[in-house]
Amino acid sequence: MDLATRLVMLLEVHQQGSFAKAAELRGIDRSVLSKQIKKLEDSLGLRLLNRSTRSLSFTTAGLEIVKQAQKIRDTLDETHHLANTFNEEPRGVLRLSSTQLFGRTYLKKAVIKFLKKYSQVSIEVILDDRKVDLISDRFDIAFRIGIPDDSNLVAKKLADHKMAILASKDFIEEHGYPENPEQLAALPSVIYSNRSFTLDKVKLFSETEDESFTLNAQGRYRVNEVELLMDAAQEGLGYVIVGQMMLTKNIDDLGLIKLLPDFQVSFTGGLYALYSHRNPPPLVKLFIETVQDTIGTPPVWESYLND
Repeated sequence: MDLATRLVMLLEVHQQGSFAKAAELRGIDRSVLSKQIKKLEDSLGLRLLNRSTRSLSFTTAGLEIVKQAQKIRDTLDETHHLANTFNEEPRGVLRLSSTQLFGRTYLKKAVIKFLKKYSQVSIEVILDDRKVDLISDRFDIAFRIGIPDDSNLVAKKLADHKMAILASKDFIEEHGYPENPEQLAALPSVIYSNRSFTLDKVKLFSETEDESFTLNAQGRYRVNEVELLMDAAQEGLGYVIVGQMMLTKNIDDLGLIKLLPDFQVSFTGGLYALYSHRNPPPLVKLFIETVQDTIGTPPVWESYLND
């Protein structure tokens, strides 16, 4: 194994915080990784890490070597990217991260289209609603909803993420159609809630009058899965506040109707493709273009509301 590879391994140990996590990322046994780092120390004549059964820390020399290792990995990545630009047919490996909803509904369509078109490309998709570290986890692109907060990443906006208030026709027959936000607030709701975010309070702006209203949704049922949320709405358990991206077909086909059509739900953010290079390799650009083409401009889900 060459010096550059061992330096990159050292960098991965530093970024992951342990031999076990770094070995798992690389798909090798922990003992193999530990031996390679020991060989690196021997070849450099330096102690790079302080090891114990319970902790791992880098020496001063080790931290300086990690900085050099980062430069080496950046150079290697750029070299591979440059080589790909000279290939007539796109080739290489793409590692993608996405929220589960977008991944299962739209990203998978783009992946299938891409793999069928480019036979020399391999793609790995990891669906996870939690925030990932693109650089340390070696992702080429992450697709996320909201406002990007990492200044080290490039964020390309693919679509607005507008919200809608929906309920089933049976629900309206039972409870009546709410004519204003006050009447809506008195009805039961099914609420989306995960570890870090609960969608039970939103601001509504009137599109016909200069006024706003804060809607506090009340309900006995909270879920962290979009499928459960939509199923509950279709079953008439309550109205739901959802991102339009959650729609996979026309709301008529889902047995749902839009409530308070004269009000707009205030929500800042959108669907973004995040990547780490200011000048991304052609493969990254090409795949993002494929995703954009798949969802459309404006996105297809905006046509599902019968506005």
